[in-house]
Amino acid sequence: RMVLAAWLALSLLAGMGAEEMCGDPPGTRTRSIAAPRLSPEEQLSPHMPESLRCDACHAIAFQLEEQLRRAEGKGGRKALSESDYVEVLERSCSQGWDSYGVQELDGEKRLAGPGLPAQEPMSVMVTGGPWPGRLSKMCHSYVGERGEAQIYGAHRRGPAALRELLCHGDKGACAGGKAGGPAPPKALPNEL
Repeated sequence: RMVLAAWLALSLLAGMGAEEMCGDPPGTRTRSIAAPRLSPEEQLSPHMPESLRCDACHAIAFQLEEQLRRAEGKGGRKALSESDYVEVLERSCSQGWDSYGVQELDGEKRLAGPGLPAQEPMSVMVTGGPWPGRLSKMCHSYVGERGEAQIYGAHRRGPAALRELLCHGDKGACAGGKAGGPAPPKALPNEL
């Protein structure tokens, strides 16, 4: 009988009239927003999923640009020495990356955070977990592949040049899709 009574009470709370019982004014409409559903690759892989690499590249380019700009601002907008920009790039890649996460909009998952296009304001963003480590790993990879001098040279030409160097071109993370958009997802094997 206690189980039946508890079930009945919970059913009444979940049904009509629950708003008034919980203190919301009558007639208030509530909205439910679900968190993005992540695939096993998105949850467990140490690598950035292919479908999010373009967004990740733009986030990395934004963070590198911001850190280099701040470092130059301290010196009165003059060019940094090689040892200074190498240090800034290393520090930039090793930052926390905690302000980035994944949102789902119209069934499409997108990376969200500073430097990326604004996403739906009424959505759930999943942060933490594997995302900061993946961004840091990609950042270090870009610096290692392109080299600090080439990255700093692109920065000196402007933010568009840095994004072009890192994200676009034949081998860039955004090369397979629209400029600024995510690359089309590739078919994933059945195992990780």
